[in-house]
Order: sequence, then C-alpha cells, then structure tokens
Amino acid sequence: MSNLKLFLPVIIFVLLGGLLWRGLYLDPRTLPSVLIDKPLPEFELPALQQPMETVGKQDMLGEPFLLNVWGSWCPPCLQEHPVLMSIHDAGELPIYGINSKDIRINATEWLEDHGNPYVLNAVDADGRLGIDLGVYGYPETYLVDSAGVIRFKHVGPITFQIWEQELIPALAEIRSTGKN
Repeated sequence: MSNLKLFLPVIIFVLLGGLLWRGLYLDPRTLPSVLIDKPLPEFELPALQQPMETVGKQDMLGEPFLLNVWGSWCPPCLQEHPVLMSIHDAGELPIYGINSKDIRINATEWLEDHGNPYVLNAVDADGRLGIDLGVYGYPETYLVDSAGVIRFKHVGPITFQIWEQELIPALAEIRSTGKN
C-alpha cells in the first residue's frame, strides 16, 4: 500500500501531462456545435440599416444561406470580408449578418467603407442571439438550409480555401439531399 501512495502522484502527473500534451494539437475551430442539424434559434432583432424594422429567422428561410456573426470592432471580420464580398458578388448564396455587440454608426460606416455582402443585417446589441448560437469567437459563420436548420459552423475568418474546401462541399450536400 505504501508503494501505491508513493507512485500515485507520479501516475496522476503522467496522465494529466498526456491530456495537456494532446490538447496542444487540437484545433479550437473544430469544436462541434450542439446546434448542427438543429433549427436556427428564433429571434426578432432590429435591422442595422433600418432600425425601426426588425429582422427574424423567418426573413431568411426559403433557400440555403450563410449566417455571419460579425462586428466592426473585430479585426478577423475585416480579414474575411473580401471572401464574403466575393461570395456575394458571385451570387453563390445569400449572406445574412448578425452585427454583434457593436455601435450602430460604427457598423454602418464599416459596411459603407468595405462593402456590404449582406442581404439583411440584424443588430444583436447585447449578444443574446450570439449566446443562443453558442458564439465563442468572432467571426462565426453558419451554413443554414432552406428550412432553417444549421448544417455547418465555422469559427474564425472564412478564407477562400475554407470556402472551397469546406463550405462549397457542405452546400453541395445540402442541395443534393433536397434540404435546400
């Protein structure tokens, strides 16, 4: 019994060290979302450019779309913006924006300066919808089918490589399975 007491701290240290070592090689952007294959949360938020109007889930349904959670204060959002503009310009699919935890004038000026790839933008001033979506990093982008079911989530800026290697195949799968 005394030998076990002597080696128990060593065994615990080795096990803990192994877990930490493995964690160094995990990509935090690949954390699974509990919302995959679940409906987009219901929401009704003020529109960014028309504050007296609201934007809700129902405004987005009918065809597959990207839902992009962004902010003018977010440097990675600016990094991904040319990709979103390219998707918009090519007419690949509609992009809806959730402007999160931002100042309205900053967000509208940011879109004027950099271009607006969004069909509609909702203002999530307090981040409540972000919490419902499980947002933990900005930007975050969701691929949603025509019925409003989340099929794919990407944390961080979308690059052209991510668009081509991950989002286009996911969109093709949605379209081929009739979920569009």
